[in-house]
Amino acid sequence: MSYRFAVTDFVNEHVLTHLSPAETRLSGVLSQPKRIALGCVAALTALGWLALGLMSAGSPLNWQALCQFGASAGPADLALAAPMWMAMTLAMMLPTAGPMILTYAEIADTAARKREPVVSPLVLTAGYLAVWLGVALIAASLQFALARASLLNGDSVGRLVGGTIFMGAGLYQFSPLKQACLAVCQRPFPFFFSNWTTETRGVFRLGVRQGMVCLGCCWAMMLVMFAVGAMNVVWMAGLGVLMTIEKLTSTPRFSEAVGLVFVAAGFGMVVSSVL
Repeated sequence: MSYRFAVTDFVNEHVLTHLSPAETRLSGVLSQPKRIALGCVAALTALGWLALGLMSAGSPLNWQALCQFGASAGPADLALAAPMWMAMTLAMMLPTAGPMILTYAEIADTAARKREPVVSPLVLTAGYLAVWLGVALIAASLQFALARASLLNGDSVGRLVGGTIFMGAGLYQFSPLKQACLAVCQRPFPFFFSNWTTETRGVFRLGVRQGMVCLGCCWAMMLVMFAVGAMNVVWMAGLGVLMTIEKLTSTPRFSEAVGLVFVAAGFGMVVSSVL
């Protein structure tokens, strides 16, 4: 009875009496941007982890070769590395986008209740993903180039390169650019409030802009994957958690603490490479 009452309220509020009950329920779900946002984040993140799981299961793809191709790597290896980085980007970065997407959804939900036109959060998410899928292609090309130069091996040179990456990522945590981008990621409401638009292309561009801000916040931490192994799922999950916590906190203290740990770890790797 309560379920029918909820549907009836929705029908009366939105004047959907010409639709069937099933269509009305579907319209009820689609009219709630927050549900769309949560579903989008959950589904695409699951898709990213599923792709990584299939790659590491050893069926058509060779996990070891994909993760550690060396100086003899060719175009075929690059073609395999690109979708791997795309899947990894989905798995790592979409959860960190949750607060941003939900903030947009809350504003859109308020506008929808006032019968104002709104654009689905899916469009915003598409713009955000466009940036990170482009980053995935660049990362795959960089991995290919570093492997061809034999800079990703586990020898002393590899440890030196890895330690340098860790130290660089740690020091970036203290940079003004990092802190400026992190501030926008932590508090996305002012950005959306001042740049609100009801045009589909405009919302897509907002997603792109948010993706660029997120890139400015997280690119150095993403480089750490080169130091620990491009498909190291443990580090992938750990870094994803760190970046999510960063964006959920309200001060830079957590980010700076992560920076100190990275600098210390990188220094240790550099020292071990020269001893």
